[in-house]
Amino acid sequence: MNPFSIYVVDDEENVREGAAMAFKRNYQVQTFETAEEALELIPSAPPDLVLLDIGLPGMDGIQALREIKRLNPEITVIMITAYEDVRSVLGAMKGGAQDYILKPFQMDALALSVANVFDGLRLRKEVQALQEQYLRENIPCFIGESAVIQNVLEFVNKVAKSPDTPVLIVGETGTGKELIAKTIHFRSPNYRAPFIAFNCAAIPKELLESELFGHERGAFTGANAAKPGLVEGARDGTLFLDEVGDMGMEAQAKMLRFIESGEYYRVGGIRKLQVRTRIISATNHNLETLISAGRFREDLYHRLAVVKVAIPSLNERPDDVIPIANYFLFEYARKFGKHFNGIAPQAQIILQHMRWRGNIRELRNLIEREVLVGDGPLLELNTQPPHAAVPAPAAPGAERSETLPCILPFSPEGVDLPAARSGLVQYYLREALEAATGNVSEAARMLNISRHALLRQMKKYGF
Repeated sequence: MNPFSIYVVDDEENVREGAAMAFKRNYQVQTFETAEEALELIPSAPPDLVLLDIGLPGMDGIQALREIKRLNPEITVIMITAYEDVRSVLGAMKGGAQDYILKPFQMDALALSVANVFDGLRLRKEVQALQEQYLRENIPCFIGESAVIQNVLEFVNKVAKSPDTPVLIVGETGTGKELIAKTIHFRSPNYRAPFIAFNCAAIPKELLESELFGHERGAFTGANAAKPGLVEGARDGTLFLDEVGDMGMEAQAKMLRFIESGEYYRVGGIRKLQVRTRIISATNHNLETLISAGRFREDLYHRLAVVKVAIPSLNERPDDVIPIANYFLFEYARKFGKHFNGIAPQAQIILQHMRWRGNIRELRNLIEREVLVGDGPLLELNTQPPHAAVPAPAAPGAERSETLPCILPFSPEGVDLPAARSGLVQYYLREALEAATGNVSEAARMLNISRHALLRQMKKYGF
């Protein structure tokens, strides 16, 4: 039997029986004499299509149409009327009816109208199924081959199965915490509901509570109208709180109450509201340190960190630098209309030996800049990388080529001597400044150059 179902709502028995006889072979059919009987069953067993008479005893068809659409907007309705009442028909179409048919009607005409409805419904369901499959299989996530990131992604897939468990994501700036939050959302049962991201550090603390929970008209100067908060916007979905460590103490208290009960008040409001949403938070701060300093509630921390996901820095997974760089290379090549086949070997060596203080965000910015100014077909490092991308020193006692990874191995294809020289200069500048704890005169003495010369080099390399 066809999985589609039909409700026939008509006070004439011959109409109900005729429709049931015509459709029961191909569809699941239930008949009702009044709208009230059908409406009572819709919440627990919604049909795909309702054939609805306009002139019903008790609640008429126009009222019933509005109630059907309120209960389930996805239900398709075809109105049946014994006479061509233009105003009734227009009211039905404005109320959401897809079509109408006049009594007495030919069963063939009704069957054709029903078949057209289900053809469209079948197509929509197929498209929806493909969209859902695409969402589940193609959510952008971390690009990389390293074992450390694969372990993170495996853990994230497990975490996503719960629709409402709070998750705390920790990691350095630029590691992709929001991307992990989106991955959890789109691989969860709530993936069709909204995902709303909010940066707690991007708004003054006195306005943060209003943004999260909304406000009523007149709650404060400038509140000329009531405004729902982000928790309402993320109903049944996910609210992502980035930089949650910057949330003020008053907002923290409200957030704790909301996570525990789903209940809250708008700013200036007296009516208790309730909504269901998953809270995913992220921070690059050490929340335990903030707790010790009295700047973050310990009880809120434990509620946010029911599940904790730690994102490794790019420096902890050097094997992923080139795959990520290639992804950005082709992305920006398409954006700027340029042709690139890949990254030059020498540039790959430099990229792999850099210290990425800005993590993936810094790598992306570098590749965008190089694609913009480069010509291809291979990406070369045509501009001096920023000071945050400095070759990382190895452990003491290592061989010279390991201690100074900015010394590029010689290749018969050639070596970029200016890049190697600038890398050495940056390395020694940084080491001297760190050893001198920022004292420029002392760092200049260590490097055996004048203070003026050191300042000139620092300006050149962006220190």
